[in-house]
Amino acid sequence: MRHTRPLADGGAAVNAEPFDAVDVIRAKRDGGAVPEAELRWMVDAYTRGYVADAQMAAFAMAVLLNGMDRDEIRVLTEAMIASGERMSFAGLGKRTVDKHSTGGVGDKITLPLAPLVASFGVAVPQLSGRGLGHTGGTLDKLESIPGWRAALSNDELTTQLRDVGAVVCAAGSGLAPADKKLYALRDVTGTVEAIPLIASSIMSKKIAEGTDALVLDVKFGSGAFMREPERARELARTMVALGTDSGVATTALLTNMETPLGFAIGNANEVRESVEVLAGGGPADIVELTLALAREMLALAGLPDADVEGTLREGRAMDSWRSMIRAQGGDPDAALPVARETHVVTAPRAGYITRMDALSFGVAAWRLGAGRARAQDPVIHAAGIDLHVKPGDAVVAGAPVMTLSADDPARFARALDALGSAWDIGETPPDSVPLVLERVTA
Repeated sequence: MRHTRPLADGGAAVNAEPFDAVDVIRAKRDGGAVPEAELRWMVDAYTRGYVADAQMAAFAMAVLLNGMDRDEIRVLTEAMIASGERMSFAGLGKRTVDKHSTGGVGDKITLPLAPLVASFGVAVPQLSGRGLGHTGGTLDKLESIPGWRAALSNDELTTQLRDVGAVVCAAGSGLAPADKKLYALRDVTGTVEAIPLIASSIMSKKIAEGTDALVLDVKFGSGAFMREPERARELARTMVALGTDSGVATTALLTNMETPLGFAIGNANEVRESVEVLAGGGPADIVELTLALAREMLALAGLPDADVEGTLREGRAMDSWRSMIRAQGGDPDAALPVARETHVVTAPRAGYITRMDALSFGVAAWRLGAGRARAQDPVIHAAGIDLHVKPGDAVVAGAPVMTLSADDPARFARALDALGSAWDIGETPPDSVPLVLERVTA
């Protein structure tokens, strides 16, 4: 219906907008489902600037409190996709498959995973982001390689996928601009945790990207966005449903983020650790998760029996890595940044490492300069933490537990404050916990 507004002379002007934001807000506030046409209009009108930030903030809070049904989330996601461009890799002549992680501490899996999957002839368009707060960003890690650039045109992206098979780059501003605007609003209105908004945010960009298939790494635990496995499971199921409904073959793994992944937390040091994995070595947990996600991706690409373990062990994925780095201007043989200052933390007594709280380690690395508090802040690529032991390992008194790295030694005190109660030593080793909790499918 058309709405009118009073004029100063007592007349009325016709509002050309078909709906009213207040009606949409009330519908969700009162626990109802927003009709499709109204919901699509709300997203479009907000993107155009007709719906004010205050109105969209009220709507987001209503979603946080009352949720959305599956059809509403689908419509919301489609409306966000429709706000921008939609890419297509149909002309590549090979299947495309992507991976998305909900973020964690020491999560460098994309770096060995993309070239590993590409070594089987599958195209991997990995559009990634930068870190914010305690979670690291894939682009920040790769930018520690001299010469490597994150920004590619669509033509460069397609050419690299055709010639190399894998690309990790920044997502263009044309993909789901409604999400970019809503994401910034959620961050300052206490509505980040709303599962319908998280799911539509992630999936609108991934579906708009144009990949044939998608594997989701949905993390739970102290260093994850979703701390409880039940909430992570709900998010995974919601996103898998969105992908399936849109025609993108989608599966998810629920993975543990109570403890940092691997031994390196930072940027340059995580690249070094990733290269170790590509060379056939590296930490057991990084290798395990890389292989698990690679199997999922290749199964969706029609290669369920691919020997990912043998390929990684033999170093064939390293060739794809080197080609991928060179294609984006990087030198895979160049020395990576090294911090000017280090501080070693030692064990106060003998025993077993029983706990390492991922969130605290992420915050400590951020305080050392490895992360950013605001999107525009720079990162110090050499800053970070290198662990020497993980939960379950035995230590003796005085043995090194971790090394902190920073360019400014004044940063050590605040990082050590974050780590004060982040790890424990006990008389017996802790019970082992699975890294991959379960697989979620449509």
